[in-house]
Amino acid sequence: MPTPPLHQVLQHLHAGRWTAAHDLVQHDGSMLGAWLHGILHLQEGDLEDAENWYDRAGRHFRSRGTLAEELALFEAALAVSLSPDSERS
Repeated sequence: MPTPPLHQVLQHLHAGRWTAAHDLVQHDGSMLGAWLHGILHLQEGDLEDAENWYDRAGRHFRSRGTLAEELALFEAALAVSLSPDSERS
């Protein structure tokens, strides 16, 4: 089974391959993709672009958690979005 694109982005991010992660996430137009794009810019220290992507994701940049907290929240949200139960809602 192929790895979903946002999971691939996470794999690159966790491996320190930020350019590959960034290149891949740019092709995802979802709200989750925008949030992860913001997290990548946060990791890179590019706060202006991070805030822009958080806005696109409908997230509050100034009340975000730490990078580790944001990644944990993102991964939980991604898991919920991919679970069969989420399609019934």
